[in-house]
Amino acid sequence: MEIQRVPVSVYAEMTPNPGVMKFVANKRLIDVDHVEFANIEEAQISPLAAALFNFPFVKNVFISTNFIAVEKFNVVEWDAVTQELRQFILAHIQEGKAVLTGVPPQKKAEVSGDEADAPTYAEDGIESRIIEILEEYVKPAVAQDGGNIVFAGYENKIVKVQLQGACAGCPSSTLTLQQGIKNILQRMLPTLVDDVVPA
Repeated sequence: MEIQRVPVSVYAEMTPNPGVMKFVANKRLIDVDHVEFANIEEAQISPLAAALFNFPFVKNVFISTNFIAVEKFNVVEWDAVTQELRQFILAHIQEGKAVLTGVPPQKKAEVSGDEADAPTYAEDGIESRIIEILEEYVKPAVAQDGGNIVFAGYENKIVKVQLQGACAGCPSSTLTLQQGIKNILQRMLPTLVDDVVPA
């Protein structure tokens, strides 16, 4: 019996951030949690991201395990470029070209194998619980929108988080922080969380 290869597919999906389009693949793209590139110089370790920066409208590229979130400059509408980007990304993956060939220097501690989300601070019980809640309840929802959330600290009942990908700079990110994440943490950790703020 011959094993058949599953054809690669990529579809485009709008995000709550009107400047970001999410391109979802039906296969794993990278072996780390995520990487983000703000320019072509940073993207040298990602042949796909570097190639995407050759499009004059590409502002930022966020790559997660099975999707790529592309942020554009406001010089073109998504309707004019979505299909072209989707086909470009699909061809890159189908041709077996590498998506990621290294780890950005500032990300090495953050994205080393299974320790992709390992915090670099001393965890105490409350911080550990906050991280668990963010990982289990918040991160999947944020990823659906083409982004990522990283715990940045907890002090004086204030939780600091960093929003990445489509969520960074999104008009609704304040609402996400205040009504979504804050409410979840206050419900699950009553009396321990007064506010959630960007890092």
